[in-house]
Amino acid sequence: MSAQQLRQQRTVSVQLAGNNSGLETEEARKQEIIKVTEQLIEAINNGDFEAYTKICDPGLTSFEPEALGNLVEGTDFHRFYFENALSKGKQPIHTILLNPHVHLIGDEAACIAYIRLTQYIDGGGMPRTMQSEETRIWHRRDSKWQNIHFHRSGSPTVPTN
Repeated sequence: MSAQQLRQQRTVSVQLAGNNSGLETEEARKQEIIKVTEQLIEAINNGDFEAYTKICDPGLTSFEPEALGNLVEGTDFHRFYFENALSKGKQPIHTILLNPHVHLIGDEAACIAYIRLTQYIDGGGMPRTMQSEETRIWHRRDSKWQNIHFHRSGSPTVPTN
């Protein structure tokens, strides 16, 4: 299977609740945060560490199930999962970001919180769904959004069989 075909199978979609703030520019900025979050999750689903590191700050910090309650700094911890699990997957993955809620923090920072549902095919060929709760902090530097911190509870990133 080519890398192009694999990318087409590993998708991200967003399902929004009806919560318009009424301010067009504010809403456009919130949509920008949702879009960059989609791009980040797509890089994860596709096992694309290079794309992931372009979206993340080099000093990225995180709390996540894989870190067993420890604060992780940088992307080296994540590299292991990209190289040994995420990039090896050949089955389709679809992720849904349910009801993302964006807090704008001035012009250069934002926080997004959402439920992440990941659909995949397990080792026995059965469709499965995992859920996690995520919060990500974004900072805009040189007109580019970078993820500087995230906290994920619930399921780990790599689908289990």
